[in-house]
Amino acid sequence: MIKVNENYGKLKASYLFSEIARRVSDFQNNNPEANIIKLGIGDVTCPLPDACISAFHEGVDHMGKEDSFRGYGPEQGYGFLREAIAENDFQSRGADISADEIFISDGSKCDSGNIQEIFGADIKVAVSDPVYPVYVDTNVMAGRTGENIDGRYEGLFYLECTKENSFVPAPPSEKVDLIYLCFPNNPTGTTASREELTAWVEYAKENDALILFDAAYVAFITDPQIPHSIFEIPGAREVAIEFRSFSKTAGFTGTRCAYTVIPKDCRGFDEKGDKTLIHPLWNRRHCTKFNGVSYPVQRAAEAIYSPAGKKEVKGLVDFYLENAAIIKKEMETLGYTCTGGINSPYIWIEGGEDSWEFFDLLLNKANVVCTPGSGFGKCGEGYIRISAFNSRENVLEAMKRIKSALK
Repeated sequence: MIKVNENYGKLKASYLFSEIARRVSDFQNNNPEANIIKLGIGDVTCPLPDACISAFHEGVDHMGKEDSFRGYGPEQGYGFLREAIAENDFQSRGADISADEIFISDGSKCDSGNIQEIFGADIKVAVSDPVYPVYVDTNVMAGRTGENIDGRYEGLFYLECTKENSFVPAPPSEKVDLIYLCFPNNPTGTTASREELTAWVEYAKENDALILFDAAYVAFITDPQIPHSIFEIPGAREVAIEFRSFSKTAGFTGTRCAYTVIPKDCRGFDEKGDKTLIHPLWNRRHCTKFNGVSYPVQRAAEAIYSPAGKKEVKGLVDFYLENAAIIKKEMETLGYTCTGGINSPYIWIEGGEDSWEFFDLLLNKANVVCTPGSGFGKCGEGYIRISAFNSRENVLEAMKRIKSALK
């Protein structure tokens, strides 16, 4: 008898964004004339930078010639891309990260979900609330939780993010083993200061814990005082893993390219309590289950670090940040309290009512799609998230409709 993984039965009935898609589809079917503007899911709308397109074409041309054709590439990624990342994203900011500590992948969503495979089944996992659902659901699938009771899973430790702590949790007083942190945060748009990240690194060292640091939105940081990487914090190499993505930075959502950084001295522990290095474990998993990102895509990603690529990527980021500023200003003018939208493409808005009701109101009366905060956790109830990823025309039109609907 073939048995299924019964942990899947613990998952909520629908993944957040699938439920949003279902409601939008139902509304569109019942209102075929409606022009819906989507400011919900964090998908970009601007095309790839010209520098990336040129490099992409060149990479494809290489595949069409016998003397430059590439077959299976290194699972960890080509050296030319890993070296560019190490130099530009880390060493330039004083973070001691080398190219051979970087693993190229097809998405930080995949990596942040897959990474938990190399850890023990009986560890205590801490997640923020509100939280990016992938962190929670993948640990549910792995059997690290009990049932979902009143919106939370038994066995998980929830780090509550509220107005009172400016949506940045402090280390807990009790011991946890694996900690998921995301800054700039999805969904709240908040950032963590050097002092706040230092406190987490010190906690991980004192408690033999490990931090999984999701920095997918780092390109949107404009405040020079805010760290771009957990590895800018002394001691973090031993207690942290970092995920980054080119999706929001340069529009690679449909192209798929990201990377994970695991320093060679990053450690876990075996059953006896002896130190075990994480880097070789992930390398083994990566090489066993992943065949690498395509050569043309990696050439396109490398172009992000060229002078032209850097300029064009900054232009994309600035454009989305301008959208965010428009959304934040208009919602605050309507009397709503907003977080994010400055060092982040997301605006976290206190709606003062049920999150899904607010979602339905905007969908039905303004034909605008947002994301209900309750889908990110209990502490997200009463909030919605609006994304700045859309055209300027659509953002302006959406805010015009929202103002009309909410007056």
